[in-house]
This record gives sequence, structure tokens and C-alpha cells, in this order.
Amino acid sequence: MDDFSRSWTALREAVAGLADEDFARPSGCTGWLVRDLVCHLVIDAQDVLITLATPAGTPPTRDAASYWEVADAPPTGDDPLDALTVRLAAAYEDPGLLKFHLDDVGSAAGRAAVLADPGLAVGTRGEVLTVGDYLSAYVLEWTLHHLDLVAQLRRAPRPPAESLAAARELLERIAGAPFPAELSDTDALLVGTGRRMPGSTERAALSEAAVRFPLSLG
Repeated sequence: MDDFSRSWTALREAVAGLADEDFARPSGCTGWLVRDLVCHLVIDAQDVLITLATPAGTPPTRDAASYWEVADAPPTGDDPLDALTVRLAAAYEDPGLLKFHLDDVGSAAGRAAVLADPGLAVGTRGEVLTVGDYLSAYVLEWTLHHLDLVAQLRRAPRPPAESLAAARELLERIAGAPFPAELSDTDALLVGTGRRMPGSTERAALSEAAVRFPLSLG
């Protein structure tokens, strides 16, 4: 719960501190501006609220690591849902409205997460997880998107060190092996998910560690 709250609060605070012109800058997500990414976060927050209010009557089928589907190729930005997100983001016009909506829905999602029973089984995407595992999976989501948010924004605050470490730990579980120790948590997340290409030294270390990468998560 602490990792979820910490990562989500930091991400929302980073969005709240953006200048209006920042919303038109590129994000770290292929084909998305910052405003598109923030709109996606609103949808994510709605998903959290829906899932936490959807108790399941069956045992868990997934945990925090297996919640993620690993695709063979990185997203291109051409997915219909991605295109819908772009249109929704453009409809806001005023970045202040988008900020307000994220703060409104995002705060509710944060409160619901704190109040939820970590052991409760909930349903999402046709699967069942405990609340604890579901929220742990979202620590990776929030931290990666925080890095996406600030990719072209030098002055924006970065994710907390604790969030980066927790996200790296989960990504390593998904990868089936730890990333080389010489990679910082940020570099492990960016390289591990294909958000940037590794340098020659990093590539050699990853090859020696036999880590599967890049991991395109969905």
C-alpha cells in the first residue's frame, strides 16, 4: 500500500506542477504528447476505482508479475484505444481541466487504495488478483509513466527512489532474472522496457546476465 500511495502521489504532484505549455511536449510514450499521457492516467485511475469495487468470488488467477502481458513488439501508438486517448486528450483544450480531472479522480483512487483490504480478491481484465498484488502491479505502471512524463521535461520532479526500486524489483520478476547491478534503477526500467536503447557496455552486461529485454508490457 505504501509503495502504491508513494508512487501515485508523486506522479500526480508532478502533473500538478506542469506549466500549460508542457502538455504539448512529447512524452516518453510513442506517439503521445504529455497531455495524452495525462489523459491515460485519468483512465487508469478510473480502472483502479472500478477494480477495487469489483470483488471476485473465486481465488486469484494472477499475481503482481503475471498480471502483465508481455508483447513481442513495442507499442506503435496505432492501437485504437491509444488513438481514442489522443482524441479525448485534445477535447480538454485547457490543460487546467485535465489537471483538475486527474486530481479529482486520482485522489479518489488513492483513497480507495488506502481503504481496501489487501487480501480481498478483485476482478479485472478477466482475471482475479488480490488487492495487494493489483496495487503492486500499478507501482510499476505509475513509475514507468512518471519516467514517460518527465522524459522531455528537465525541471519536473523524478519518481521517488523507493518507487524506482520497487518497480525494478517487479520488472526483474517479470524478466525472470535481475538486471545488472551497474544499471541504476532508472536505467534498468528504461532499457528493460525498451524506452531507450542500451549502450554497448550495458548490452554486454545484460547479455552476460541473460536478462530478457526489452519487455513490452500491456
